[in-house]
Amino acid sequence: MTLMKYDPFAVFESPTGLRVFEDTVSRLLSTPGGARPWSPNVDIAETQNELVLKADVPGVDLKDIDIQFENGTLTVKGERKYEHQADTDGYHRRERSFGSFMRCFALPDTVDPEQLKATFENGVLTITMPKKEVAKARSIKIEAAKN
Repeated sequence: MTLMKYDPFAVFESPTGLRVFEDTVSRLLSTPGGARPWSPNVDIAETQNELVLKADVPGVDLKDIDIQFENGTLTVKGERKYEHQADTDGYHRRERSFGSFMRCFALPDTVDPEQLKATFENGVLTITMPKKEVAKARSIKIEAAKN
């Protein structure tokens, strides 16, 4: 087993990580009323043949979601637009966040970028990332030695 040193700030050393940090800070400081920026919650699962990413994006239109894959990084961007209503005095509480989001995920080399598929149903974005054939586990039959 190989031990690896954990560096919690390593993500900020890459250009992508720094860009995500800068975008988050600028949104936080520029949002009126101190509203918090939001990003969708994500689950990532691995099966024998693929990785599956599921993101909760309720209230986001399909046309407002952009998915890109570049240099081993999957980027999901989108925007949940503010629902402006004429009568806002009736609200007791507003907790839902609005605005743009961006999530970046470093994918392993075992993912086949040409086979990525995305579906959108009931506010859940599902991105299926099949593994390359060489990365799939295979069973090796053991033969008994002949004496």
